Amino acid sequence: MAVRLSEGAIASIVQGGTPSQPLLQVISIRRITNGPPRYRVLMSDGIHTLSSFLLATQLNYMGDDGLIAVNCICQINRFICNTMKDGRRAVVIVDLQVVRSADQVNGKIGNPVPINEGQTQQSAAVANPSTIKPVQNDPASGTASVHSIPAKIENKLPNKSGGMRGLPSSIGASQTKVVPIACLNPYQSKWTIRARVTNKSQIRTWSNSRGEGKLFSIELLDESGEIRATVFTEQVDKFFPLIEVNKVYLVSKGTLKTANKQYTSVKNDYEMTFNNETSVIPCGDGDDLPTVQFEFVPIHQLENKNKDTMLDVIGICKSFEDVTKITVRSNNREVSKRNVYLMDMSGKVVSTTLWGEDAEKFDGSGQPVVAIKGARLSDFGGRSLSVLSSSTILINPDIPEAFKLRAWFDTEGQVMEGTSISDAKGGSVGGNTNWKVLLEVKNENLGHGDKPDYYTTVGTIVYLRKENCMYQACPTADCNKKVVDQQNGLYRCEKCDREFSNFKYRMILSVNLADFGENQWVTCFQETGEAILGQNANYLGELKDSNEQAFEEIFQNANFRSYTCRIRVKLETYNDESRIKATMMDVKPVDHKEYSKRLIMNIRKHAATQAY
Repeated sequence: MAVRLSEGAIASIVQGGTPSQPLLQVISIRRITNGPPRYRVLMSDGIHTLSSFLLATQLNYMGDDGLIAVNCICQINRFICNTMKDGRRAVVIVDLQVVRSADQVNGKIGNPVPINEGQTQQSAAVANPSTIKPVQNDPASGTASVHSIPAKIENKLPNKSGGMRGLPSSIGASQTKVVPIACLNPYQSKWTIRARVTNKSQIRTWSNSRGEGKLFSIELLDESGEIRATVFTEQVDKFFPLIEVNKVYLVSKGTLKTANKQYTSVKNDYEMTFNNETSVIPCGDGDDLPTVQFEFVPIHQLENKNKDTMLDVIGICKSFEDVTKITVRSNNREVSKRNVYLMDMSGKVVSTTLWGEDAEKFDGSGQPVVAIKGARLSDFGGRSLSVLSSSTILINPDIPEAFKLRAWFDTEGQVMEGTSISDAKGGSVGGNTNWKVLLEVKNENLGHGDKPDYYTTVGTIVYLRKENCMYQACPTADCNKKVVDQQNGLYRCEKCDREFSNFKYRMILSVNLADFGENQWVTCFQETGEAILGQNANYLGELKDSNEQAFEEIFQNANFRSYTCRIRVKLETYNDESRIKATMMDVKPVDHKEYSKRLIMNIRKHAATQAY
């Protein structure tokens, strides 16, 4: 059946009208290469053509996959218009449907000609008066496009036919125009955007040769795209309490400049800076605006991405570590850190580091779905991710990808061992994955490769070697070197080249770990040794000197306790003798509920295998 194009629709759009769901034909489509990937489309209504149609970035896949091709017919369900300085219209297509593919259409329909964008409003109405509504300036009509309206923010702002009404730029102003984010550029002087805040950083301070100050950043999103905005010293106190994540605001009169892509994953050639003239007004009704937009990269593809790439990722929190405190050398400031291990349907696991409040507030119990926008990829020990102050973290987000991942994990993903792409160093390891029993570790010769292997197991401590497990170490915070007793009340650290009147106790504890089939000697350093013995090293050192019996009782009481252990194994050579060295990286009491669930799932998996 033939499809009739919406004749006169383009003329109406050019004159500020908003025809409802017009049918247009694609005459040509090309990818814009100077800037973020976008598609520009020349479209026809059978009478006129217009070359200033742009696909919103969320529709890029239709161009990439060839869903939109020359001669296909599309129904434009939603669009946003903007009038440029020269009077031309830029039309951002937010939602469309291909109603006839190119091979279902017999070439170009009609003999359309490029529209003269300076033609009168009356010509648009004459083109097809029975189907195209005239432009209305009455704000109550619901059909106004970007013409001015009285400043009543509480009214619903978007119009249902796809256009966008004019909006006030400040409380005292009466009339202005709303510009789609995708149309912003540094050459515009007067504009207002209506956008949702999808991310807001904490206030950070800075200091350099030019002085010192503070700043925070936000990310703004509308139907056409997104942009990052930074607020500096003078405006921080004014805007930080006002701006809330997920709220919608009218923003105007910011400074636009070329974006530094090194520090953000926001897909826009430009970024915004607030200045003394910037206006931010809360806008009550923003249900029509989208929320955070993601372009997820599967975890298994991270190995093919370049270092320092900013990207989006989603995964199940397979496991997570406790919060630790580290001191940043550059400013000698202490910050919180937590490693989280994410797994997706590829079965790959990536170590992801959270910092500051994100680390302190994170709750991984229940193995939630975690979506991160704008994480930075590192090649430290394989591939790992770091969450920046500009990143957005959503727990169990209300998006299709999260529902799909949760359903997969609950039905089959729980029993997957998972393969880490983060061969971590310095104690940051690839999570409670690669579950093994000790006999498997022995038979598979783990640790014999160029890099260390990591595995997780449940084992019982059957013996602790308490002899020589304690030593006197340098008392400075960053040095754990063994000190030499000078026999004069002073202790010398060769590493620091200093003498001290005191020392601290450090621990290196050897334990024999066993399960039903095998046993393994494992070295525990300070943190894991203290967790097993239930006492800190200084107390144990003093107790060893003052009460040998009580010291031994602590070791006896630690025997025959079971733990979930994360272990690093590596073949090491010393004095021409090679042997596997196993190091306890993390130790926790067994969560019997989770461990039983794992055993049951493994039994079902093996039973299903046997059935075939």
